[in-house]
Amino acid sequence: MTGQAEHLSTEVISTNGAPGIEDVERAAERARAGGDPARWPDKLPVRDRLAVLFDPGTFVEDGLLATAASDQHLPADGVITGVGRVYGRPVAVIAHDFTVKAGSWGELTCEKQIRILERADRDLLPVVYLVDSAGGRLTDQMGFFPGRRGASAIFNLQVRLSGRVPQLCCLHGPSAAGGAYMPAFCDWVGMVNGAASMYLASPRVAEKVTGERTTLEAMGGAMMHAEVSGCGDEVFDEDWEAVAAARLLLSYLPDDFRSPPSRVDAAPPEQPEWPDGLVPTDPNVGYDVRDVIDRLVDGGTFFEIKARWAQELVTGLARLDGRVVGILANQPKVRSGAIFVDSADKAARFISLCDAFNIPLVFLQDVPGFMVGVEVERQGIIRHGAKMIAAMASAEVPKYSVVLRKAYAAGFYAMCAPGFSPRATLALPTATIGPMSAEASVNAVYANKIAAISDEAERAAFVAARTVEQRADINLLRMAGDLVVDAVVEPGRLRAELSARMVDADRWTREPGRRHHLISPV
Repeated sequence: MTGQAEHLSTEVISTNGAPGIEDVERAAERARAGGDPARWPDKLPVRDRLAVLFDPGTFVEDGLLATAASDQHLPADGVITGVGRVYGRPVAVIAHDFTVKAGSWGELTCEKQIRILERADRDLLPVVYLVDSAGGRLTDQMGFFPGRRGASAIFNLQVRLSGRVPQLCCLHGPSAAGGAYMPAFCDWVGMVNGAASMYLASPRVAEKVTGERTTLEAMGGAMMHAEVSGCGDEVFDEDWEAVAAARLLLSYLPDDFRSPPSRVDAAPPEQPEWPDGLVPTDPNVGYDVRDVIDRLVDGGTFFEIKARWAQELVTGLARLDGRVVGILANQPKVRSGAIFVDSADKAARFISLCDAFNIPLVFLQDVPGFMVGVEVERQGIIRHGAKMIAAMASAEVPKYSVVLRKAYAAGFYAMCAPGFSPRATLALPTATIGPMSAEASVNAVYANKIAAISDEAERAAFVAARTVEQRADINLLRMAGDLVVDAVVEPGRLRAELSARMVDADRWTREPGRRHHLISPV
């Protein structure tokens, strides 16, 4: 034994061979100190991260003295576990300490994580993961890898917890190899830009196996996962910002799948007035649907999820008259708000999250349909669209559909058409519902007739007349008269209309005997 290991051993063991209370206290003090934080000056120390997460003085730690009696200097074996309170509610935590063997997992690291997850499973506690780990400790591979209490048991417990309690991840550093699945099984992942990474193999290993040369940031960095892969939900500049966001997100979620989200006092929207033309009458003119959301929800409460990924669809949690709601909105300013493969997956994931945790869903429709073409068909748009529709159709929480402007083709179905039993289908005066636009319908139905008319003026007059006929067939009054929509609402009344209808669903409960469902990874 040399250095710190020798120092630890001689201090913990007293002269008669048994540790005294002073020895235990010194060992605990050294364990709390962790490794050498000076080696990572840009990182917020792990216990400071816990101080951001928990209400002051509420954290109770388990396993602080792991490895304290060994010859190795591995404070708490590189992971802090326990339970603290967030807004007064008990929450379990797994927090890797990168100053201890780069946060790597050994036998006791796995055991501590398994035990706190077993407790969360038994007591239905939300779990926050503060991930900062280089992966399995290869010097202890028989401890972390193959056995019943190894890393696989951690992932098994995460899947068992999915949809039963919220699981949120703040990724502060690497999440490597099999350890990359820890954030992947979580409901939300916030990543610290320039520090966080998630990958199954390092660039060096990837080059060795595939011959491909790349960088860690390009292959597994925060921006890549937030913008391209969809594995990350948000990117933050600082460690504390990611933890603060997770703490805030917990305030929107219930303790477990049996409970409703908490209700708070209502607040007025940030933008109470609806200016003329906020939703343009021309279906081809783009606008930012967030301007609509800001006029519907309580001011400052919209917590957007996966904002950088599949931006043609906006998803997020908010409060409407104090109630937590989940919002899915087509984004007309991005790719006309059409549904692509990634946005279908984004929707399915978000719907399953809200349904698991008893959060009513509000669909804001302005959709030309699913994207068409060779590329998206080869990507499996039908399969991914079916995933979105299946998630929406199977969601038991109260659902509300609002047609802001266009609602065409299967996009209308996927955004909770009347056939999928929303509590209400509402429409603004700008709404149009149909299998396609009137112009597209005319071209489809009368293509041969139009082509046969040689005179340009005559052709234009024919198309104009047929377009008027098609519009009359799908106009809003017809839709209301045939009970396709339950009410046509002036924009300035939409928030009040939704709130009034949600009051009627306050006594909703899930069907008896229904098993909870997990939140499937994207």
